[in-house]
Amino acid sequence: MKVYYRHSWNVNTHEAKKIQEKLAGEIIREGKPADVRLVAGIDVAVSRYGHRGAAVVAVLDYTTLMPVEIIGARGEIQFPYVPGLLTFREAPLILAACEALNAAPDLVFVDGQGIAHPRRLGLAAHIGLCLEVPTVGVAKSRLWGEHDEPGDEKGDAADLRDGEEVIGRVVRTREKVKPLYISIGHRINLESAVSRVLECCRGYRLPEPTRHAHMAAGEFLKNIDKCGKIEIFRIKEV
Repeated sequence: MKVYYRHSWNVNTHEAKKIQEKLAGEIIREGKPADVRLVAGIDVAVSRYGHRGAAVVAVLDYTTLMPVEIIGARGEIQFPYVPGLLTFREAPLILAACEALNAAPDLVFVDGQGIAHPRRLGLAAHIGLCLEVPTVGVAKSRLWGEHDEPGDEKGDAADLRDGEEVIGRVVRTREKVKPLYISIGHRINLESAVSRVLECCRGYRLPEPTRHAHMAAGEFLKNIDKCGKIEIFRIKEV
């Protein structure tokens, strides 16, 4: 899969925030992806002490939601943990895995924030710019904004707001379970993002693409203390 490296990842926290502020203006918040054949989920697992991580990209057939290709990259994490700067810890591993894909997805779900971020450039939005495909942030918890509690039924939702701006939607994806925080990543509107996520939820809280990625990322953490440079792993290959 083609990856567009927009800048160096070897930066400090001040430089990282400036990069986010600059790139946020390039996010396209409109779009309704048509003819989606392949959908990918991205998730990252981090070792106990936070020095190493494993990123997985799981590509599924959109109609059947069966895995087509699953690629992982694991290695050392160079950037410190700073709230709002998750991308600079995780993106080098994510993009290494994406670059190894043979099956390029038409739509990507990322376990992280899209524009529901203080500088409007969370992990999903940033990855969207690097891949230039429609991308959705599917986060398990809130980073930014305020919202009312959605109803208890699947599909119930409430706007996530920062003042008067709607920056995402809090969506119940399964009856009486904690909601997900869905936001625009890149090249998609919020309504389409929510609709696509719900279509990919098959009885679990997480949509199938990120659920597969989440499970595989945990497996990739095994023996990770022996890992130095970025290593690519293929669970399922086209």
